[in-house]
Amino acid sequence: QVQLVESGGGLVQPGGSLRLSCAASGSIFSAYFRGWYRQAPGKERELVARISSGGVTTYADAVKGRFTISRDNAKNTVYLQMNSLKAGDTAVYYCNIICNIGNFWGQGPQVTVSS
Repeated sequence: QVQLVESGGGLVQPGGSLRLSCAASGSIFSAYFRGWYRQAPGKERELVARISSGGVTTYADAVKGRFTISRDNAKNTVYLQMNSLKAGDTAVYYCNIICNIGNFWGQGPQVTVSS
């Protein structure tokens, strides 16, 4: 099994920044993709950003130029730096890992962008 522990959510004003962290533990031999998804009330879960084992990054159009995904392999941790936050970014953000033993999700920190 894989455990994903997330941190960094909270309340921020429009234009502000937050950084989410997701530390993975468990029997991970190879992580193929690590990413962040989000789900706003009444909407489906959507991809925000992900990074492949080779370091290739993918972003949703809505966050390009504002969000940055990165990872620290030594800490088995992936980060999402979110800048210039907007009200439309308000959602529960879920960490995801696709690895040699399956597809796993974190519990999801709430990110609320409001004045």
